[in-house]
Amino acid sequence: MAGKAVVVVGAGITGVAAAEWLRRDGWSVTLVDPVMPGDPEQTSYGNAGLIARTSVVPVATPSLTRKAPAMLLDPNSPLFLRWSYLPRLMPWLLPFLRNTTRARMRKIASGLSDVTFDSNEQHRALYDGTGAEAYVAHGSYTILYRDKSAYDSDSLTLELRKQYDLVPEALSRADLVERDPNLSNQYQFGTLYEDFSWITSPGAYVAALFAHYQAKGGAFRQEKAVGILPGGTPAVTLEGGEVLTGAKVVLAAGAWSGRLGKSLGLPVKLEAERGYHVAMHDPSFTAPHPYMLTDAKCVVTPMQGVLRAAGIAEFGGLDAPASDKPPALIRKAVKRLYPSLEFSRSETWMGRRPTTPDSLPSIGESARAPNVIHAYGGQHIGLTIGPKLGRLTADLASGRRINLDLSQFRPDRF
Repeated sequence: MAGKAVVVVGAGITGVAAAEWLRRDGWSVTLVDPVMPGDPEQTSYGNAGLIARTSVVPVATPSLTRKAPAMLLDPNSPLFLRWSYLPRLMPWLLPFLRNTTRARMRKIASGLSDVTFDSNEQHRALYDGTGAEAYVAHGSYTILYRDKSAYDSDSLTLELRKQYDLVPEALSRADLVERDPNLSNQYQFGTLYEDFSWITSPGAYVAALFAHYQAKGGAFRQEKAVGILPGGTPAVTLEGGEVLTGAKVVLAAGAWSGRLGKSLGLPVKLEAERGYHVAMHDPSFTAPHPYMLTDAKCVVTPMQGVLRAAGIAEFGGLDAPASDKPPALIRKAVKRLYPSLEFSRSETWMGRRPTTPDSLPSIGESARAPNVIHAYGGQHIGLTIGPKLGRLTADLASGRRINLDLSQFRPDRF
């Protein structure tokens, strides 16, 4: 395939990974995005930074179905909905609700394990020798519970993780304080995962990977793609009217992939599940490693110069402005975790997670749109699985045999 042209639409972690793996394979790659890789406008910039190999539990759960109505009315709940958006959400929400059974959860967990189990190795294969390794930290990961009963009540999650050999070490209150004396008494129990990795500056990490890609000859167009035409010679139309062609086109535009998928005539069901973070600069102390706060559905991660708390799920579409209440709830969660924490300043951020009704990414081609490879739908684990999706994209483009059942990830499965 040496010298064949490919156009990659979207330059977040998945698009940059796809472009770099394709470049390593000898393709002539053009990466297209209206913003620079690593820019705060990208979803890849503002996540919790986890390489979350423990994330085998789908977004849709039986308990969420039971609790969601009350959560939407509770101002202290990490689930938000712009009610005016509800009619537009329904075509996504109905199939989402059909995936909340225990049987579907177990099936989906298998697919999530397929794309997360080797996430540390996939990142390492991508970043080694690029300079991006400077932004990778290694250590532990602790999930915090108010008490042991809160842990025990989450039996389905525990069962799914155990099925995939994700069995943590239990931590008592004394164990937690020994590891982190700044921890408040609000958390009496935890579970510890060793051999964990996280990114200390997600934006800089993606930017470093991109800089390596460019230095090795990869092309970039800071333009907006407005349409994709499949076929024997697929084409990408840019906002100014210019058309880029290649032997393959890769659609890796995150939450914006749904709009571009419509130009292909595919029934893409993808929701922009909005997430927020609060970054606390120059903290008086920091977490020893990332924490998941189960009561707040929020992850607190030590990063370069900041302590970042990220989480919340808000449904309001791609275009609505950021809300004030989600970051206020995150601040409250951080105060509950670390009552004595001080910092020089804080900043808030909002991004759009590309979430499918079944929590699984879309990977591969559709017979209805030949030579367009789909690679999006990372929901809460986009940073985790981005390098693997990028590598699978290069394998598909080059016709290599893949030791993975991709039928569960078909982009036209909806």
